[in-house]
Amino acid sequence: MCDEDVPADDQLRRSFTSLWEQLAPIGRAPSGGYRRFSWTPADLELREWFTAQAAARGMSCERDRNGNLWAWDGEPGPGAVVTGSHLDSVPDGGAFDGPLGVVSGFLAVDLLRARGVVRSRPLAVVDFADEEGARFGVACIGSKLLTGALDPDRARSLRDEDGTTLAEAMQRAGADPALLGRDDAALARIGTFVELHVEQGRGLVDTGQPVGVATAIWPHGRWRLSFRGEANHAGTTRLADRHDPALPFAATVLAARELAARAGAVATVGRVQVTPNGTNAVPSLVEAWLDARAPDEATLSAVVEQVTSAADRAAGEHGVRLDVVAESATPVVGFDSALQDRLARVLREPPRLPTGAGHDAGILAEAVPTAMLFVRNPTGVSHSPAEHAETDDCVAGVEALAAVLADLVRG
Repeated sequence: MCDEDVPADDQLRRSFTSLWEQLAPIGRAPSGGYRRFSWTPADLELREWFTAQAAARGMSCERDRNGNLWAWDGEPGPGAVVTGSHLDSVPDGGAFDGPLGVVSGFLAVDLLRARGVVRSRPLAVVDFADEEGARFGVACIGSKLLTGALDPDRARSLRDEDGTTLAEAMQRAGADPALLGRDDAALARIGTFVELHVEQGRGLVDTGQPVGVATAIWPHGRWRLSFRGEANHAGTTRLADRHDPALPFAATVLAARELAARAGAVATVGRVQVTPNGTNAVPSLVEAWLDARAPDEATLSAVVEQVTSAADRAAGEHGVRLDVVAESATPVVGFDSALQDRLARVLREPPRLPTGAGHDAGILAEAVPTAMLFVRNPTGVSHSPAEHAETDDCVAGVEALAAVLADLVRG
């Protein structure tokens, strides 16, 4: 059977499956998840894939000064409709978080061409650099640098666990870190940004619909808590003589869970480093990273203050010093209401729902009209190898994105 004889839905399904299978091996970890960290060999392979997809469609491809990749359908210009997401992952993350939006962007371009949509605005697909912050500890680096939300000197000095700075990693990958910073020329070309993303929760499952429109992103942030104690011998040091930073750390993890539950927020300690990290040694230092999110900024501030106060009290009880550093903080993001309404009309009033997950769309929302589409996640699991979306739902997401883009590019 020739392609022209294949029903359109089947052809789109085949196209999606083909692109998805191309991406599947890149950065795959033994866990079954992915380790696609910024400026690593896996990231460079993903960038090559993106460039190849652009070339296969005759789209021009460029890397901006902050490492973001742009594929243009036609000539770049002001007022463009832009879609896309990111290709990097959290440690052992799932396949869909980020890549689904990039794959869907290219396939939506294919649909617009096949349907002969006449554009009055430029169209682009973007891959934002280092959205997850898995390597250097700050999320949405590419979009934050683009918009000026992240100081370029701070960005260049960020270090990974091996001590490599972002500047050094970029140089090794052939990029120039001296160019990092707000990019007004790139921003001026974005008229509207629409990001499609797998839902990282169960909101759509409860509605029975495959696609929804985002209303807002909860305020969220990351705080580094350093518990500084005294190293000693695990076998000869009396319990009463210890200054063990692991004890106030443990108390803080429990306090974070309890305080967040009371406030209707979420708080997680998902990363910890222990020094000297010896089985038979009382540690001298425990560094822990608190991730906290809430429906509003007042609640978030209250929860973080209560958690750090509890940590300070616990540290004092064990003769341990506590230092707290706010590494990032993102206020509540309400997506453009007029754009939300427009998407809802085009898609015949799909469900609307907020999210507690951060996205590049949330960063761009401060600078340009921005919207998000979510694709149903049957389990609600994300940032895990178990993250999933059914192929039929992914195809429905591509169709929805194409419908939205067709409406926007017409003017």
